[in-house]
Amino acid sequence: MDNRYVQQFKKGSLEMILLCLIGRKETYGYEIITELNKSASVWGYAKEGTIYPILYRLQEAGLIQCRLAPAAANGGSKKYYSLTNKGTEALNELILFWSSYENCVNGFIASYQQAEGSE
Repeated sequence: MDNRYVQQFKKGSLEMILLCLIGRKETYGYEIITELNKSASVWGYAKEGTIYPILYRLQEAGLIQCRLAPAAANGGSKKYYSLTNKGTEALNELILFWSSYENCVNGFIASYQQAEGSE
């Protein structure tokens, strides 16, 4: 199978996944990437070049906010991300949509599998 279909599907759900991770607790970019990479067998490996532009978009849309805090290791600073009220509302809407979407797709899959079994 052409891998581009899988990649396209993953891209479409990444914003919601990031909002879920940030919604659990205030977090920073490397921690988000590490968490995504725990699911690498399904997800693939998350890269900074993919994640940070999405974080910037979510911030520009007012769905997340960030604060700078000193980084203990190198004397620099870390950006910690958290959901805004608008981000919480958007995530809850996405979760409702996902549930409906999942049910719809599962219905098509079940009807396909049923048709395959009857041939």
